[in-house]
Amino acid sequence: MQTESRIFDTLARAFTNAAGAAASFREEVETMVKGKLERLVADMDLVTREDFNVAKAMATKARSENEKLEARVAELEAKLGIATAPKPKSRATKTKKVKAARAKKSSAKL
Repeated sequence: MQTESRIFDTLARAFTNAAGAAASFREEVETMVKGKLERLVADMDLVTREDFNVAKAMATKARSENEKLEARVAELEAKLGIATAPKPKSRATKTKKVKAARAKKSSAKL
């Protein structure tokens, strides 16, 4: 009985040491992976959410001010009797036309 108990104690100690080593290894791997990912993200030159929101707010404000100024210029031109220049087409319309032209060229090549 004494020898069986000693064997179980030895096995229990070995498993405990192995579990501790595995946990230590896992923590070390996690630390290395986290460090690599942080360096990768830093090298990608990404912006923070806060910086993005600030830039977005600035763009929205600038667009709003631009629209107010366009309306004011149109009002002043109307008072002076000057014909207003046609409003430029949106970028989305230009993009659609370019894509359509490219598709037409590629289908013509076939």
